[in-house]
Amino acid sequence: MGPKSWAVLERAGIRSLDELKAVDAFALYARLKPLTPGMSINFLYGVLAAQEGTHWLTVQRERRTEILLRLDGMWSRSS
Repeated sequence: MGPKSWAVLERAGIRSLDELKAVDAFALYARLKPLTPGMSINFLYGVLAAQEGTHWLTVQRERRTEILLRLDGMWSRSS
């Protein structure tokens, strides 16, 4: 997670990796996306990667379809 991502997380009240690991990444993304202009799915990949101790590109490469399907299900239920 870079400085811009941490700034977004701090506005959400998340100030440490332990706090980040304690939240549902998908719920956090759904809450912050409408409030953060230009936020892309890469932010979600970064959050998941930080929670799992891996690189965001690994999350993107290995779990992209799973993540997109889960987001699609979330957006479908909220409509």
